[in-house]
Amino acid sequence: MPSEAPGRTAFVLAGGGSFGAVQVGMLRELVASGVQADFVVGCSVGAINGVHYAGAPDEDGVARLEQIWRGLRRRDIFPLTLGYLLAAFARRAHLVDPRGLRALLKRHLPCKTRLLTGIAVCFSRGPAIPVILASAAIPTAFPPVRIGDDECID
Repeated sequence: MPSEAPGRTAFVLAGGGSFGAVQVGMLRELVASGVQADFVVGCSVGAINGVHYAGAPDEDGVARLEQIWRGLRRRDIFPLTLGYLLAAFARRAHLVDPRGLRALLKRHLPCKTRLLTGIAVCFSRGPAIPVILASAAIPTAFPPVRIGDDECID
């Protein structure tokens, strides 16, 4: 009887805003139990957590990610300004300025490398931050992100 090939472990991190905080607890327990991912897939907030984890896949990296989540405030990601609220009446395509999220990513990502995969669109080279911003670009909340010739959204 042929031996069974060893399986591969994937961490699949879904989108959904506050589910990102739950994912950090899951990552903490998996790392503490010695479970390692062969690859990480994420969408929206899962892409943010996934890139952070992939750049520092150990207890210290997950602890840093937990500290980021503990320090987040709504205004860090969804700053509501009068100008952007008035945008709803001007029929602008988005309501939230993405600069807060971009700054957060620049400050805290443990790597300045490239992403390997995406969900509907596959990115294999280029900077990570625009791809993560695109994955987190909730339609009508954040603007689409131009990557090459494409306008990308969550």
